[in-house]
Amino acid sequence: MLHVIGSTALMLQSNYVRGTKDSDVLEAADLPSDIAAELLALAGRGTSLAARHQIYLDIVPRGLPFLPLAPVWHSLRGFSDQLVNFQVESLDIVDVTVSKLKRFNLNDQADVRAMVERGMVSHDELVERFKSAVDRFSGDARAYDLPKCVRNLNQVERDLFLEDGTEIELPDWI
Repeated sequence: MLHVIGSTALMLQSNYVRGTKDSDVLEAADLPSDIAAELLALAGRGTSLAARHQIYLDIVPRGLPFLPLAPVWHSLRGFSDQLVNFQVESLDIVDVTVSKLKRFNLNDQADVRAMVERGMVSHDELVERFKSAVDRFSGDARAYDLPKCVRNLNQVERDLFLEDGTEIELPDWI
């Protein structure tokens, strides 16, 4: 199973299109390293397939993305039906939006704005899934990123939802 995340997941589930150089796939515990290496050799950065389609496959380490405790995945039936050796699932639009709040560069901000403007992310859903991601990150070294994530959430709340920023409880040791 390949789990597509990031802007590619947004584009696969909506009418949103923007230029991107990579298609992020979340590293799977059940994806053998030799298969991952073959996928990257076939479609990774610098391959002829990537040059032909102007997009390359990038496998993201499992613990890196800012995701809720139980991410929601959607089967891409029309897409997966054409594949023989694996299936593809796409991260839910709200969960992608939550994940964008960690790095929150200009592309991330454009992605979040596009999903909110299209009505694909509600304020309540975003806050609920965000709190779940905070719970997931609170117990380890990744927790140091949480204050920045909260600031980014609050900016989205103010700028896009015209809401006051939600107060998010963080561990005392941060």
